[in-house]
Amino acid sequence: MITDTEVKIKGIETLIKTLGELDTERFITLLLREPFDYTQWQRTLWSDKSVTEISKMAMQERLSHNAAS
Repeated sequence: MITDTEVKIKGIETLIKTLGELDTERFITLLLREPFDYTQWQRTLWSDKSVTEISKMAMQERLSHNAAS
């Protein structure tokens, strides 16, 4: 298990890698600006998708990132 600090660092690094520095700061600002319940958001994020569909989406995303590396 990694520490809370390591989770924060990896999270920021991942956001920067995916969004770039400017949009990472914008994302964080958006989260801080308004009440945001991440758990509730996750419950409704893909409510129209089955577990199988979500799994396929995740596998495709992973393959596309591996191919780009």
